[in-house]
Amino acid sequence: MDNENDYEAKTEFLKVWGPFQRRLSLLLAITMVPNGFTSPMGVFVADTPAHRCLVPAHRVNLTEEWRNVSIPLEEDGRPAECSRYRLDALLTYSEAGFQPSDVNLTAVPREGCLDGWEYDRSVYTSTIVSEWDLVCGQQWKKPLTLSLYFCGYLVGSFLSGQLSDRFGRKVVLFSAIAGHKLCVFLQGFSHSWVVFCVLQFLGGMCTMTSYLTAFVLCAELLSAQARLFFTTAGLCLFFALGYMLLPLHAYFLRDWRMLLLGINAPGLLLLTFWWSIPESPRWLLSQGRIAEAEDIVKRAAKSNKVEAPTKIFTPLQKDGSEKMKAYNICDLLYIRNMRWLSAVLWHVWATITMSYLALSLNTSNLHGDAYLNCFLSAAVEIPAYIITWLMFRRFPRRLTMAGWLFSSGFFLLVNQVIQADLHWLAVSLEMMGKFCLTAAFSHVYAYSVELYPTVLRNTAMGACSMVARIGSILAPYIIYLRSYSPSLPYILMGMLIAMASLLSLLLPESYGMPLPETPADMQPFAGCCRKNIYQHARTKEETQSNNNNNNT
Repeated sequence: MDNENDYEAKTEFLKVWGPFQRRLSLLLAITMVPNGFTSPMGVFVADTPAHRCLVPAHRVNLTEEWRNVSIPLEEDGRPAECSRYRLDALLTYSEAGFQPSDVNLTAVPREGCLDGWEYDRSVYTSTIVSEWDLVCGQQWKKPLTLSLYFCGYLVGSFLSGQLSDRFGRKVVLFSAIAGHKLCVFLQGFSHSWVVFCVLQFLGGMCTMTSYLTAFVLCAELLSAQARLFFTTAGLCLFFALGYMLLPLHAYFLRDWRMLLLGINAPGLLLLTFWWSIPESPRWLLSQGRIAEAEDIVKRAAKSNKVEAPTKIFTPLQKDGSEKMKAYNICDLLYIRNMRWLSAVLWHVWATITMSYLALSLNTSNLHGDAYLNCFLSAAVEIPAYIITWLMFRRFPRRLTMAGWLFSSGFFLLVNQVIQADLHWLAVSLEMMGKFCLTAAFSHVYAYSVELYPTVLRNTAMGACSMVARIGSILAPYIIYLRSYSPSLPYILMGMLIAMASLLSLLLPESYGMPLPETPADMQPFAGCCRKNIYQHARTKEETQSNNNNNNT
């Protein structure tokens, strides 16, 4: 069927930004709002309330004085979370008539929380942590629960392309939306941690599938000019809007089950978009369904009040002698220039994704109100996306990328040397680091598209996305390092981001350069001369060309 250039030429009669494109962009962007709800939802659903060992009144007949001292104090003066004094020892002292002031409590033996825990209910009515006691010896389950959601992201990244190529963009998009709503609904009624985790994984898979499919559907339905803004800023802005609405819902819904059901219910309205969002004409053409593709384009022309030709698309007769040069993912490592380029970009993608999600999940640990901190973390993304889009049109890519990363790492590292009582400054520095990191996140995607050649661009971007998902899986464990030292996550993220900033200076500059079509057209990576690039690419193309000639 018609290739991409043919499609663009034959649909030029459609307006670049007419009513059809505006309505379609808005509808696809709205599908991103629930993703902004659910991705950082662990901030509230999986937060750990203050807790201490339960001392049941029905089991031990302690006096009020002894009950008040039954929990040891840590060095910082806070009650211990995972131990208590042995109740039989305290009962012996109590029955003997001793008062707590008469006994050296540090010599009293301790025991674990044999009767469970009691949780502070002043902030949350309940979370999954208080529901299933994911504390002390079971605290490893909390980061695992969050990581399983991002494991679903990884699987969704693999499946979304294959499913949408097989069954169509529209069918997969709405199936993923419906699947996600079902998973979240069932999570609200799950009565075991294992069931919750299974649904967490499936929900993450559906979320990523819907995001990527909406991205592809937008790219295939919009014109090139409208596509640039929508794919670099439009989707991200509506994601940030959903992110900003999350703390508002969580403030009024303090029970984790009600929060899941509350944020899930409005998303059901997305299913009504089925009758307003068309299938991709490009995909229909690839399947030989020319009449359906023409019908969609003609309806778009009618909506834009322009005249459509009677016959728009015609089958493309392929020449059997046409020479096709095939590339695969192995070429990302086979060609020297692309090997080093990919290694640097993979490190940058993984570092940005891991640090971005870690900072998003860390808002409940910051000083102050958790709901306000989460809102600020989401709000800083709005100007970051807009500024990145504006700068991407006018400034060099490499220095901009390095600048955003260096600034983010600087703010996170400096945050650890300020005075402990300057809480407002610590929160401000973290938000500034999140702002710069969000800008880098938006920048790296478009920058990577410009660096890879057309023949490998989709494959390369898929590989970058896969590495990024690995970073997202590690993000909850970065926050888990707080249990060893509150500064450790910031030091680790700051160092990794600083390293990514330095490595990004090795990347080629792509501003003002035409998009490379083949590996031979790529800009040289630092240390790789263009002669070596050309020889590797030339050898690959000549080998494949000879094979095609022999087959012919």
